[in-house]
Amino acid sequence: MIQSDYPAIIEQMLEELLPQETSLYERLVDSMRYSLLDGGKRVRPTLVLEFCRICGGKMEAALPYACAVEMVHTYSLIHDDLPCMDNDDMRRGKPSNHKTYGEDTALLAGDALLTMAFETMLSPDNVALAGPDRAAEAAFILASAAGMRGMVGGQVIDLASEGQAISLETLHRMDEQKTGALILAAARMGCAIAGANEIQRGAAARYAQAVGLSFQIMDDILDVTGDAESLGKPTGSDADNGKATYVSLMGLEKAQQAVRDLTAEAVKALEPFGPEAKYLAGFAKNLAARQN
Repeated sequence: MIQSDYPAIIEQMLEELLPQETSLYERLVDSMRYSLLDGGKRVRPTLVLEFCRICGGKMEAALPYACAVEMVHTYSLIHDDLPCMDNDDMRRGKPSNHKTYGEDTALLAGDALLTMAFETMLSPDNVALAGPDRAAEAAFILASAAGMRGMVGGQVIDLASEGQAISLETLHRMDEQKTGALILAAARMGCAIAGANEIQRGAAARYAQAVGLSFQIMDDILDVTGDAESLGKPTGSDADNGKATYVSLMGLEKAQQAVRDLTAEAVKALEPFGPEAKYLAGFAKNLAARQN
């Protein structure tokens, strides 16, 4: 398995893991498929696979855990778009899940993807492949990142902050949980499945933390500088919703410099891995230069 194959391999595995239900649950499965197989950058599963690889782990053991991260990420996007949350009508250039399947089915599709992630990680076959201790550690990492101290907590801060004047510190805490927690979890899960040593784990965490924050700042920048066609959603939505962003608090130039600084920080964090980290260094740089 080479890195350029990651997106296709992840896509194929996600397709295989989805239920092939055609009876009473057909609409639910269609809703899950609609969002899960919608392409996307596959940032998080790629980090699971690549950190597992450079730490000497077996890629086939990491693949189900990579897919589990993407399931949790997709569930969060479906729920974030709901009217009771961010109320977004578009996602990746097409109507949000609830605009296509209704709020009730979208809500349940998100629930189903969240629970399917843990079903996937803790299936007897996948536990045997990864090893019980490593499988349990990876599942715990993902559970912690998805819950109150991770994505859910970050979303609560986000909702409470709408229309409010918040500090840069509060914004950072929100994004550290809402966006960064799952990116950090992905890197840590790859290390867990590989049985990485402490030096490798520390380097992976520093890299992921820098990439996670850079990723969110870049999102804020693109909401101001990007175009709706490339982004697949309307621009300027943060300002319209009264949300504080890195651009509104720091200014565009300082936000762009922060992305450059964080990307350099991420690349430096990879030094313990030597030449093996070339792909991850390029990955961080490509995320910082993206247009969508």
